[in-house]
Amino acid sequence: MKAMQLRAANAPLQLVDLPVPSPGDRQILIRISVCAVCRTDLHIVNGELADPKLPLVIGHMVVGHVAGRGNGAHRFAPEVRVGVPWLGFVDETCRFCRRGLENLCLQAKFTGYHIDGGYAEYLVADERFCFPLPEDYPDLQAAPLLCAGLIGYRALRLAGDAQRLGLYGFGDSAHIIAQVARYQGRRVFAFTSPGDVQKQDFARSLGAEWAGDSLSPPPEPLDAALIFAPVGSLVPAALKALDRGGVVVCAGIHMSDIPSFPYELLWEERQIRSVANLTRRDGEEFLELAPRVPVKTEVHAYPLGEANAALDDLAHGRFQGAAVLTIGS
Repeated sequence: MKAMQLRAANAPLQLVDLPVPSPGDRQILIRISVCAVCRTDLHIVNGELADPKLPLVIGHMVVGHVAGRGNGAHRFAPEVRVGVPWLGFVDETCRFCRRGLENLCLQAKFTGYHIDGGYAEYLVADERFCFPLPEDYPDLQAAPLLCAGLIGYRALRLAGDAQRLGLYGFGDSAHIIAQVARYQGRRVFAFTSPGDVQKQDFARSLGAEWAGDSLSPPPEPLDAALIFAPVGSLVPAALKALDRGGVVVCAGIHMSDIPSFPYELLWEERQIRSVANLTRRDGEEFLELAPRVPVKTEVHAYPLGEANAALDDLAHGRFQGAAVLTIGS
C-alpha cells in the first residue's frame, strides 16, 4: 500500500510502499477513503509532541470501509463504512477509566501517534474505538467530524451552559462548533488573526453575531471562551473578555507558553481548563447530533501524495474549514 510516512521530527513526510497490515484480535482492517488533516498532525511532524512511534503514519480523522476482521471482531460487517478517531485504545481498568474518564487513561494509545494512522491506503484499528458514521455525510464531509468536530464538541461541553460564547481561532473545529452552538441557542463571537477579514466573514456566514481580531475586546463580556489556536497569549486576552464566573477552555493538545498575567483577570471565579482527547461517549453523542443541526463542513481536498502541502497550507492558514486527503474510493 501507499502511505505518507514520518521518519523523523521536523522532516517532510515521505511517500513509501508498506505491507498492508493484518488485523489482530478485536481489530478491523480498513480500506481508507479519506483522512482529514489536523493541527495535531502538524505538532507531531514539527516535533512538538513527545515520543511518537517512529517511523509513523500520521492521521486520525479517517473514513473508510471494513476490508477484513481479526479474531473476535464482529461489531462491523464487511464493507461497512466506519470512522477512526484520535483515541485508539484504553485499558478500561485504570483509575481514570473506572471514573468514566477514558480520555485520561494511563495506558491510552492514539491513532496517528502511537498507532499508524490514516495517511495511507489501509490501516488497522480496534473495532471498539471506531464509529459508525451518519449516512447524511459523504466521505469528504464526514472526515472533519472525527476530531475537529469531536474535540470541539468536548470543549463546548466544558463550557457548560454559557450563552455568550467566544471562539478563538476560526479554523476546522470552530467552523463546526459555531453551527452546534447556534443550534443550541447560544450566541457566538468569533476571534481571528488580526486583519483576517475573510475568516471573519466566514464566521458571520455561520451565525457569529460578531467577528473581530483575537486581541480585541468583544462588544460585551463572554460567558465562555474556547481557544482552538495554539497560541498561549490568547489565554490572558480571553480571560480579559470573560464575565464573572466565566471559563476559558483550551482545546488544543499543544499550545505555546502562556504569558504571565495579573491575578485580577482570574479573580471573580473565572476559570482556565484544558481539553484532553475525547471519550467514546463524546463521539456517539456528537455523531448523533451533527445531522440534526445539520453541521456542514467546508473541506479542501488534496491527493495523498500532497499531504506535505496540506500541512503547510494548514500551518499558514491558507484555507477555511478543513483539509482532507483523498486516498481511495
